[in-house]
Amino acid sequence: QVQLVESGGGLVQAGGSLRLSCAASGRTFSSCAMGWFRQAPGKEREFVAAISWSSTSTFYADSVKGRFTISRDNAKQTVYLQMNSLKPEDTAIYYCAATASFDSPSSRKASYSNWGQGTQVTVSS
Repeated sequence: QVQLVESGGGLVQAGGSLRLSCAASGRTFSSCAMGWFRQAPGKEREFVAAISWSSTSTFYADSVKGRFTISRDNAKQTVYLQMNSLKPEDTAIYYCAATASFDSPSSRKASYSNWGQGTQVTVSS
């Protein structure tokens, strides 16, 4: 089991940047693929980005490609989401999630077995 705690959210103007962090506890973090999802008011939770356990594979939703970067530091048991050129439509609660050990990263919510509580990101126009 992996426990996840997100941080780094806040209020930022359009065009600005934020870096989200997701701190993990548990012995299996370094073998888990990790993902970031987001949920805006009245909308379903959607995929943002994912990274393999070894960092050799990353992929992104089309809506954030070229603006967001996912990375991880297994020694610190932390995964990051660097968000640049933020837009008002990026406003949402952002969640990190972990797969089971050695699973592939995925854009599907059902592939992830552990979720954090989320951190609010608000982008003003």
